Amino acid sequence: MIDYKPLQRATFVGLVLQIAMYALGHYSNWVQANVFGFGGMMISASAGYLYAMDRGRGWFSSATGGAIAGGICGLIGIALSVLLGDTGQSFIAIGATISVFVGAVGGLFGQMAANLRAL
Repeated sequence: MIDYKPLQRATFVGLVLQIAMYALGHYSNWVQANVFGFGGMMISASAGYLYAMDRGRGWFSSATGGAIAGGICGLIGIALSVLLGDTGQSFIAIGATISVFVGAVGGLFGQMAANLRAL
């Protein structure tokens, strides 16, 4: 059901982008104020999209794999932000939940793109 090689690749890409965003935000107040929310969600959705686009074997598995990839990279990125002192600890649960959700949505869009590519 879940293919681990594409999951690892998508999670790695999302994790590198999350770490870069939160590290940049640690030194830039503008990034912290204007990019953290939308940027974190977009990176998690992109990780889900990458998983489903690489795998492309059904809506449920794409949404599930996208949720896992987006959730993992989002959770680790938010945890890094908390460790750096840029975000409060209360944001971990809600941020991880949002990352899982947008990762699943990204997986659905990735499956749609994989279906269009197959045509």
